[in-house]
Amino acid sequence: MKADPVKTAVPKLAYAVVYGAGLALIAVGVRGIVVHVDAAAWLGWFAGAAILHDGVLVPVVLVAGLATGRLPAAYRRVVRAALVIAGCVTAVALPLVLGYGRRADEPSRLPLPYGRNLAIVLAVIAAAAAVTAAIRALTTRRARRKGRT
Repeated sequence: MKADPVKTAVPKLAYAVVYGAGLALIAVGVRGIVVHVDAAAWLGWFAGAAILHDGVLVPVVLVAGLATGRLPAAYRRVVRAALVIAGCVTAVALPLVLGYGRRADEPSRLPLPYGRNLAIVLAVIAAAAAVTAAIRALTTRRARRKGRT
């Protein structure tokens, strides 16, 4: 069976348009870095991000993966999902918790107890994961009982 030339040409054209738009956006970003950003500051930030990723984030994720790999399969996804959500929430809230941007002469800039609030959100995530795991355990147990009778 021969391929329809119209059906094969449209995806190629779409890919070319999307790749072209992507390259144009990359060019705009590179130009912005070259023109508007101090090269030493950018290189320091870039190196710091690479070190943080490879030295902190990757080992934490690998250890979490190994630890959750030992859990029963029924709970593994629930715990991993809770860890991913908690990690994302923590990454977003960490600058607020650490007080970046806080000034003594302007108390309204970061007025809330962000550390306590982060702890509350993480506790809610843990509770939701625990409830989900408990429901999963109950439904699995009931399904096994029905299968035996």
